[in-house]
Amino acid sequence: MHKAGFVNIVGNPNVGKSTLMNLLVGERISIATFKAQTTRHRIMGILNTPEMQICFSDTPGVLKPNYKLQESMLQFSESALQDADVLLYVTDMVETPDKNAEFLAKVQKMRCPIIVLINKIDISNQGDLEKKVAEWHEVLPQAEIMPISALHRFNVDNVLKRIKELLPESPAYFDKDQWTDKPARFFVTEILREKILLYYDKEIPYSVEAVVESFKETEKNIHINAVIYVERDSQKGIIIGHQGVALKRVSSEARKSLERFFGKSVYLEVFVKVDKDWRNSDRALKAYGYNLD
Repeated sequence: MHKAGFVNIVGNPNVGKSTLMNLLVGERISIATFKAQTTRHRIMGILNTPEMQICFSDTPGVLKPNYKLQESMLQFSESALQDADVLLYVTDMVETPDKNAEFLAKVQKMRCPIIVLINKIDISNQGDLEKKVAEWHEVLPQAEIMPISALHRFNVDNVLKRIKELLPESPAYFDKDQWTDKPARFFVTEILREKILLYYDKEIPYSVEAVVESFKETEKNIHINAVIYVERDSQKGIIIGHQGVALKRVSSEARKSLERFFGKSVYLEVFVKVDKDWRNSDRALKAYGYNLD
């Protein structure tokens, strides 16, 4: 008997979805930083065993869109409600169940198994946790509720065990040696964005998109040319920094991460260009791989 299915991870921004996904899959697939709105796409990580294939999907945090990029991000999150065999709704000890009630109303109508994961319990106590569990029982009575700490790996193995029990019988959806549905270029752009999120402040990281213009791989190394797009000339100056110092640091850190990710030498060349107001441009968003249907 072989089991396979889609286990989709949804929730509000910054509750630990990407950290959890990376733990469950055992590969560092989703960028996970301390900033909200880190994940912009729906990213699949595939866990294979001889008798099982679990297709995990990490999704952008659910938010009310302020511009077209965020509309596309919300579509990625809502699409995860449509094809889930098991839904993981990730929340934490800080947020209340009434946050984003509109999205939650859609979750309430789902017929597949739902597991509410209350993350970050390491910052709480038993009394508060019991209250939080009761709150979620009221909102999603059909769901199982499991407390976890993704940061400290607490209870994550039990979550995986429960997912395996709930998975339907099915042949594999993907080749057994495949661990994601994304091409190599996608992870170059994600790693570049991660470094920008870590090294720049305020609005800058959210105004940035990274695009791979060329990716040439040999047996021993990879040559990559990438462009960082910003919305304004002033942002270009900030990304590059005085005498190019800031861009050099980002490129160097990205190259080290890419070498770990691909397991070979990487030559990375990064340029910065302005694409005015790309976050509200249908043309730019389509070119950068966002859904606009």
